Amino acid sequence: MLTIPTSILVEARTFFEDRGALGCEGTAMIAGTDGVATKLVVPEQHANPVPYCSVEVTRQGKSELALALGPDDRYVARIHSHPALAFHSASDDANPAITYPGALSIVVPFFGLGLRQSLDACAVLVRRDRRWLEVPAGPDRNDLVVAR
Repeated sequence: MLTIPTSILVEARTFFEDRGALGCEGTAMIAGTDGVATKLVVPEQHANPVPYCSVEVTRQGKSELALALGPDDRYVARIHSHPALAFHSASDDANPAITYPGALSIVVPFFGLGLRQSLDACAVLVRRDRRWLEVPAGPDRNDLVVAR
């Protein structure tokens, strides 16, 4: 189980809503240790606004991600926004940021506004058998990830 402090989700929501105000998606990584998320890492990125909506982490951003982890940290989740409904797109599947079994991918709808309704409004996927499986809101998801 992963516990994500609400402060990290508020930080993510603020970032995604700021990007969304420009018609752009955003992406970030959540680092953690021992089943607890400890920080949100927002790398430098280039986004294409509506109607083309895409986001790419720059070379500088990739360096920032590499340098952001402490000795006991690892990336436990990727979190990113979509302009409308939350789902894992073909692009998300083709460009996973993390791929180890049990890794999470959180997709926030409506340019971050979905986080105002908690993780229940988001798509949450878990990496199993080299693919992403969506875990619907409810008891199974609550056993996987909780916000506190």
